[in-house]
Amino acid sequence: MGTFSIWHWLIVLVVVLLIFGTKKLRNIGSDLGGAVKGFKEGMKEDAPKISDGADQDGHTIDAEVKDKHHS
Repeated sequence: MGTFSIWHWLIVLVVVLLIFGTKKLRNIGSDLGGAVKGFKEGMKEDAPKISDGADQDGHTIDAEVKDKHHS
């Protein structure tokens, strides 16, 4: 009862193709791909763009790092 062999997956594929047809499966794949692409673009737009040492308001951030030694 372990994993399925390649023959099991081929039978499942044939049954799915018979039920849905290739055109409907192609449309579902296109819709899913468009949704993933839209999600990725949305994530890029929401990502903060702080690369020049300024915060979101345009103020420069200046800091000094000091070493801490625990004795």
